[in-house]
Amino acid sequence: KGNYIKNIAKAFKDGDLDIKKIIKMGDEEVIKELTKIKGVGKWTAEMILIFTLKREDIFSIGDAGLKRAIKNLYKLEKDKDILKLSEKWKPLRSHASWYLWRSLENK
Repeated sequence: KGNYIKNIAKAFKDGDLDIKKIIKMGDEEVIKELTKIKGVGKWTAEMILIFTLKREDIFSIGDAGLKRAIKNLYKLEKDKDILKLSEKWKPLRSHASWYLWRSLENK
């Protein structure tokens, strides 16, 4: 995984990715650009959107922690049901995700 992080840094350093352009892109465009980098999948791109680019409406259906929190709190397991639930949190699904992750810390 360390090499994948280096690949992302190298893409920015070499000019393959331009942060000024990335910032102006829509979420799906950013995901498309980032997943061109070896080792970067949709989940990684979504985490970059949330934590680096501070996008407020990202919900990563591929995140195991989010799925576990939703199973614990809402008793939902199917992706379609989870996505339907997440629609209620628009346009602040990144914030909802943070609270869901935090819920896993509370035993």
